[in-house]
Amino acid sequence: MAFRDVLDIEVQAGKGGDGSMSFHRAKYLEKGGPDGGHGGRGGGVILRAIEGVESLERLVGRRKFKAENGAYGEGRLRQGSDGQDVVIEVPVGTTAFDSDTGKVIADLVRVGQEKVIARGGFGGRGNSTFVSSTRQAPRFAELGTPGEKRRVRLELRLIADVGLVGYPNAGKSSLLAALSRANPAIADYPFTTLSPILGVVERPGGEERLTMADIPGIIEGASEGKGLGLEFLRHISRTRLLVYVLDVTRDPVNEMRQLQAELQAYDPSLLENVACVALNKVELVDADLAAFAEDELAGFGLPIFRVSAKEGTGLGELRDALFQLLPDRELWAQTHALEVETEEVREEPLSVTFREDAPEKPGEAPERVWEVHGGGFEERIVRFARHLEDAAEYLSLFKRQGLYNALKRAGAREGDTVEIGTFRFEYFEEKD
Repeated sequence: MAFRDVLDIEVQAGKGGDGSMSFHRAKYLEKGGPDGGHGGRGGGVILRAIEGVESLERLVGRRKFKAENGAYGEGRLRQGSDGQDVVIEVPVGTTAFDSDTGKVIADLVRVGQEKVIARGGFGGRGNSTFVSSTRQAPRFAELGTPGEKRRVRLELRLIADVGLVGYPNAGKSSLLAALSRANPAIADYPFTTLSPILGVVERPGGEERLTMADIPGIIEGASEGKGLGLEFLRHISRTRLLVYVLDVTRDPVNEMRQLQAELQAYDPSLLENVACVALNKVELVDADLAAFAEDELAGFGLPIFRVSAKEGTGLGELRDALFQLLPDRELWAQTHALEVETEEVREEPLSVTFREDAPEKPGEAPERVWEVHGGGFEERIVRFARHLEDAAEYLSLFKRQGLYNALKRAGAREGDTVEIGTFRFEYFEEKD
């Protein structure tokens, strides 16, 4: 399977089912009471993290995901069934962003973790709900609300304990192969590794193990989009321990300086990660030159290990150090968790604005109209759009839910028109 770590999709949650406007009918019952049932809730769109998948490639070819609508309510108080959810299975380590706002809406770091990324609409209430002592036969019901729709960008950030960072041909693939059971492509030319490769490193005895990722080669300017580095730098953010792999036969100090500059340009917090240096290919130089390079690198303040991936020199010492340096998983996760957008729905505050409409007949005074926005009033009006005239008396109940005080403070007069969406009524002064 080809490696794919970025994918743009569109998700649409299901609409809530409409409530039923129904009255009981029986052979010997001339006028039965209202018995309209509620509509079902619309299905949601859910991301679920699974193991054993290391690419988003399996989703390519299907960019739109739509959940099922809720069923309509029916007579005899029968509630409509809820819409079926759509579950999108993605690899562990997938982060979802809202494409329009850029906010993180899901960050799946554990197998089985789920996150609703598009919520289904609410089902409408049937007319049986609106019976009261003064309203025995309500001829209206609520409509279901629409489901959420959004464009989502999925980014896979491989979850590995240790990440190997280095320039092309530094020997990362060889080091991974020598330390683990991975079998990466190894050759003497740049960019042999075209996608991250994971391997498992075990301590002798097999009681402890860690996962190690060979991150494709970074070059100078990778954080600005040059080479392959920008495509894979995101994977480094998931690793708890960084290993800078440097070729002792080149200029390891300068390479180290450039590597850290690229990481800082991409994400300054990467330099705060626990890290060490693997000074590789020591079999190609004499001991004095290797010692000199190690002294020069000491200024970076990181543990340094002279190794030869080819001949196995120093690998045991490096392996033991990795297990000792590796931060606690839970503690690291707490300090590196991404801030995920909350599902809290904030209601727009109530506001009223005044306008004057031209009179219908010459000589008449202009109509004074107060437009009402926010406070949840418009949303409630929309839910009765199909039976707005019949629901007018019921809707007048919420005139007093802070609305009359707001109108009075704004300067409304007896006889003015109040407009909430398509619903209009006459304002009157409340009597004590």
